[in-house]
Amino acid sequence: MINKKQEERLDYLLEEFKKDSVWYKDLEVGRNYQEKRRALRSLMNIRMPGAMAPEVLKVQDDFLREEAVEKGIVTLEEIPTAARQYGSHRPFGDKISVWQGDITRLQVGAIVNAANSQMLGCFHPCHGCIDNAIPHSITQGFTWSSKIECCCT
Repeated sequence: MINKKQEERLDYLLEEFKKDSVWYKDLEVGRNYQEKRRALRSLMNIRMPGAMAPEVLKVQDDFLREEAVEKGIVTLEEIPTAARQYGSHRPFGDKISVWQGDITRLQVGAIVNAANSQMLGCFHPCHGCIDNAIPHSITQGFTWSSKIECCCT
């Protein structure tokens, strides 16, 4: 069952991201939760980097945080280091962890992924690449050093 407060946040974010878009201001979105969530993901994927109103960021943070809690958060302490998991004796083997799973569940300080020279990322709405998975799943508290580039551009 869909949380009513979460659906209100989704509706608000959809309207704000549509207003923010030159091309999709009049986008018609389906009525069910999954259609609306997919539309929001698309709008997030195609949005160029730039400032947003603090109140929008607050609602976005609350919305994404609730989604993260529903999926289950994985902390760094729960991911074995290379030394522990693979018996690695290499330098920093006790400091590096390798995660295989839903990257959007991670509560970590950094995520390493391939990037190209533009550092702008994928603008294909709802493309299944990791570049699109991260931005629509993290809260404002995550610090971007750059937007990651996916394999599809």
